[in-house]
Amino acid sequence: MLLGSGELGKEVAIAAQRLGCRVIAVDRYADAPAMAVAQVAEVVAMTDPQALRAVVRRHRPDLVIPEIEALAVDALAELEAEGITVIPTARATAVTMNRDRIRDLAAGPLGLRTARFAYAETAEALAEAAAPLGWPVVVKPVMSSSGKGQSVVRAPEGIAGAWEAAQAGARGSGTRVIVEEFLRFELEITLLTVKPWQGPTLFCPPIGHIQERGDYQCSWQPAVLGERQLREAQAMARAVTDALGGAGLFGVEFFLCGDPADPEVVFSELSPRPHDTGLVTLAGQNLSEFELHLRAVLGLPIPEIRSTGPAASRVILASENLAAPAYAGLEAALAIPDTQVLLFGKPEARPQRRMGVALARGSSETEARDRADRAAAAIRLHSRETVRDALVGTAPRP
Repeated sequence: MLLGSGELGKEVAIAAQRLGCRVIAVDRYADAPAMAVAQVAEVVAMTDPQALRAVVRRHRPDLVIPEIEALAVDALAELEAEGITVIPTARATAVTMNRDRIRDLAAGPLGLRTARFAYAETAEALAEAAAPLGWPVVVKPVMSSSGKGQSVVRAPEGIAGAWEAAQAGARGSGTRVIVEEFLRFELEITLLTVKPWQGPTLFCPPIGHIQERGDYQCSWQPAVLGERQLREAQAMARAVTDALGGAGLFGVEFFLCGDPADPEVVFSELSPRPHDTGLVTLAGQNLSEFELHLRAVLGLPIPEIRSTGPAASRVILASENLAAPAYAGLEAALAIPDTQVLLFGKPEARPQRRMGVALARGSSETEARDRADRAAAAIRLHSRETVRDALVGTAPRP
């Protein structure tokens, strides 16, 4: 059972079905992407503990795989106590959906290098907490996803607006925010970390990525890291995933800061599930992050994880509100060599919503990224009527 059935859940469902699994796709809205390929679809308010418990108890799945963060995590703990296997664990899901809990774990008992940070529960406390960190600072809700509610504040007068944005973008009823020092980094990476039920922790080739508004825009693999930086990132990823426990694939994010010739590795965030930046593994690895996730949680062998050469991804974003959107430009995008386009099939578009992704291979990182960028730029979203008229003209239709 997938709890969350977006584009990442869709790829997990496909990988699961290739291994003979029956998939139940659950989300808060109908026609979510994974529902198009799952055997069963359920529309449930997943932040409602009673509703979440009811749908899991009704189906009694062998595995519950959370694919989003907006969940009633206390209900997952109850279900786990009843013998339902939650991936990676109910505790790991709860810890990682709260920025304060994962940050306190990383910076506290584990002693990982993180950005300096503080918490605040009022706008006045936020102003007091931000000043010692130096300007600019980054303000985020402790519970949110995909950059919702995140702001960069460059001076004290921006605090009030950042507080309001954080409250508007937060999940749940809490008002707590985290404020961090603004790190000037050379590179931001995701290190996909695979934990089988038994055996050593495994790592994918590192993925470089760029975010805007707190949300991923493009990624490439393999990212170029020094040997020391890669060893340090792997050690930090192993430490935090060991502390969380369970099995599956984790997306662990890091900043590389300071001297470009010998940067410092700084822990950023962690997701206990396939990562959006890891969509590039569909083009750049022998086993995608989704196949690795399924092999890990099903206890299947993972003999080798290797790069198949330079690969890149670029998101396809909506620019306006559209019901039942249609797409133009596929011919131009797919004419670019070694390029794929994944259109997620979301039933509605809204500005900055991720509607698809272009994937590309190349002889170099530069070529792969250029191909992915050009393919994504070729795709245009329109109303279904606009595309139909462009294809058949404006003559009356039967």
